[in-house]
Amino acid sequence: MSKHTHIKRSVDMQIIADWIEPGSRVLDLGCGRGVLLDYLVQTKQIHAVGVDLDFDKISACVRRGLTAYQGDMMSLMRALPENHFDRVICSRTLEELPDPGAIIEQALRIGKTVTVGFVNHGYWKNRAAAFFLGRKPRNAVYTTAWFESRPTNPASIADFEDFCALRQLKIARHAHLSGDWKSRNSLLPNLLAGYALYDLTR
Repeated sequence: MSKHTHIKRSVDMQIIADWIEPGSRVLDLGCGRGVLLDYLVQTKQIHAVGVDLDFDKISACVRRGLTAYQGDMMSLMRALPENHFDRVICSRTLEELPDPGAIIEQALRIGKTVTVGFVNHGYWKNRAAAFFLGRKPRNAVYTTAWFESRPTNPASIADFEDFCALRQLKIARHAHLSGDWKSRNSLLPNLLAGYALYDLTR
């Protein structure tokens, strides 16, 4: 993990940790190699469960001592009862989901609170790259070239908040980070924020 990636990862992990009650039951959707869950176990003593499609990433979770399942997150959630978890986390996963709205709805069924984190596609540098250069944005927010990776469902902060209003989801709290991924942003977040975190409830 590069120093810049570590900084980006550490800031949103700290925010999520601040929102979590110690000892909570937490499910991480698209848990990757378990970096976030491991951090939350160490700092908040949570009861952690992860799910990811990638076998190698699940293996990395197991090596960290985490409980993690390899498979489809929707199938796993459908098999669980209501309010099985105190919190479900969907951080840096939203853009890659085939049906993110359905995932969030299902997460709110099995979790009392759902934390969603995503890159803001409406960030001004993303808009400028598309408008002036006619190219896929590449900057501190979108760091990869089009052939390396790309979000399939890029969303802006305005898009996400419209979705919450449409589905009547309560935004309990939120945090917007500037394009440097470190400082908080409160001014025109749909334009000036690079990353967004939301806590959702019914």
